[in-house]
Amino acid sequence: MSPNRRIGVYVCWCGGNISDVVDVKKVVEVISKESDVVVAKDFMFMCSDAGQRMIEEDVKEKKLDAVVVASCSPKLHELTFRGAVTRAGLNPYMYYHANIREQVSWAHGNDPAEATRKAIRHIRAGVAYLRHAEPLKKIEVKAARSVLIIGGGVAGLRSALDLSRMGLNVYLVEREPFVGGNTAKLWEVYPYKRKGWEVIDSILKDLLGRDNVAIYTNAEVRSVSGYLGNFEVKVEIKPRGFRGRCEDLERVVSVCPIKVPNEYDFGLTNRCAIIAPPYPGAYPEIPSIDWKNCVKCRKCAEVCDQIELDDEVQTVRLKVGAIVVATGFRPYEPRQGEYKYGSSERVLTLPQFMKLVERSGGELKLGNRTIRTVVFIYCVGSRQVPSGDEKVNSYCSRYCCNAVMNLSVRILDRFNGLKLYHLFRDIRTYGKHELMYEEACKKGVIFIKYDENQPPEVLVSGKRTIVRVRDLLTEREELEIPSDLVVLVTGMEPTPNEKLNEILKLPIGKDGFYQEMHPKLKPVETTLAGMFIAGACQGPKDIRESVLSSSAAAAKAATLVLPGRIELEPFTALVDPERCNLSKRCVDECPYGAIQIRRYEGLGEKAWVNEVLCKGCGACVAACPNGAINIRGLTNVQIEEMIRAAGRE
Repeated sequence: MSPNRRIGVYVCWCGGNISDVVDVKKVVEVISKESDVVVAKDFMFMCSDAGQRMIEEDVKEKKLDAVVVASCSPKLHELTFRGAVTRAGLNPYMYYHANIREQVSWAHGNDPAEATRKAIRHIRAGVAYLRHAEPLKKIEVKAARSVLIIGGGVAGLRSALDLSRMGLNVYLVEREPFVGGNTAKLWEVYPYKRKGWEVIDSILKDLLGRDNVAIYTNAEVRSVSGYLGNFEVKVEIKPRGFRGRCEDLERVVSVCPIKVPNEYDFGLTNRCAIIAPPYPGAYPEIPSIDWKNCVKCRKCAEVCDQIELDDEVQTVRLKVGAIVVATGFRPYEPRQGEYKYGSSERVLTLPQFMKLVERSGGELKLGNRTIRTVVFIYCVGSRQVPSGDEKVNSYCSRYCCNAVMNLSVRILDRFNGLKLYHLFRDIRTYGKHELMYEEACKKGVIFIKYDENQPPEVLVSGKRTIVRVRDLLTEREELEIPSDLVVLVTGMEPTPNEKLNEILKLPIGKDGFYQEMHPKLKPVETTLAGMFIAGACQGPKDIRESVLSSSAAAAKAATLVLPGRIELEPFTALVDPERCNLSKRCVDECPYGAIQIRRYEGLGEKAWVNEVLCKGCGACVAACPNGAINIRGLTNVQIEEMIRAAGRE
């Protein structure tokens, strides 16, 4: 600490936002008498060019070595005033921002006298902070100009394309044998009126022609180490079991004895243990063995010389500057017996119904039966009501109302004589998608509102299926609707990623989806520097929202790694090795893995902080029994002195 600190204090009127409550002139008068304060002034708008020039001139003329500005929130103008003192020749961290608008005038508008006293205390604390402040430098880190994307659905592919166009090397890792995710499985998606695989194909056509993109399918991330700008990633790639294409794939498939539900049809049909390219233009175009279900009977190898069942897992090691996680979602799978799902072939989920529509010709059929009446039941797997200790999805999946509305309009255009009933709790066709709801109403779709505490009941007896429901719009009149098919409008659930979650340690919200740092200010950033989330792994989204989210994540990642170096704020933990007794409590407490054990010359093993990983949260400071750890820019001494100053009359 300098024994002769020269501090300037500047109090903003904020155009009346502060001065209408706080007696700014009195604040300046009191603060000007504080030791080490050599100048104290007030001004209508300190953030204006004139206000900033005033500070710059005083720093130079009065040889100030620290500055306090008392104004609005630091979220708005802390960087503004740091820039001003830097231009004047000061270290930008020899500055303190006192928030006397949100924390004083706006909070205590009914008591101007106490508000004025509180403003003085705030500024005194800022002066005490600067008495013990030291100049700091930003931490500079070299960054690999490459990005890892985990997940090859529409969000992952869009992020890859954006990053590739910016000139970065991109590594995309997809767990399944083919890229495309859930989007590629869908029939006709809104608002594009294109099939899902066509949306994927439009991205792939551009992406596959680029030489700075590597796509690994049948692959999983097995470890991630390092830090922002320098992540080291281990990827395991399972063999496809095929060296190339088979001339007669249908024959090869026909000899396989295994039958399992086909995930590319959402379980509506079965497939064998050979997964053929599931949609036109699928990438890669080579089939893949389903190793989980393959029994290696080798019947397929007898009819195709391109099959190799004894290939081994390969390992690839990558060095990347940032990571984008785009692992998507899985459709909710109703419980056995929920609305008779699983016990009646006449009850399907919305994704299964889409596949049924896709496979139908001029007439909508299930097996040999023509479908004339369809009942849709909303909010299956979303907005669930708790009934005991059972885990429920209390969130709204958002896309479902739009999806079923779009599907209803399309099938009414395609098939004649259909009658559609929609049993809903609420209609949430947000934004311009309300137009689809209006169109569905005009086409004769019947909407029936039910009570969440009295959900519809599906009754199956022989060849008859009846849906019983109480209609809230007709004074709870009980209706019985004969139906050829019941469609459960299912929501989204987080993709099961237990191993990946353990590796990445990304924060997870109570809904099970990955959690962003802030839904408005930092919607694709996480608490782990250099790791971003995109698409429906963050929460339920439709395709358009997923694409926008993935482009945002790509832009954030590129901003970090494109320059080849990264500057980080210096507010990190610092260990005094002479006071450290190696209790290791700091190591256990650190949520970012930033504290390690290092050998110090002459002192032996002590705690050491990796500045790049450290977030300056202070958890280690509180845990250390010897007071051997401080946060740069907010030391224990500074905190203690600020408390004393704020408590002084």
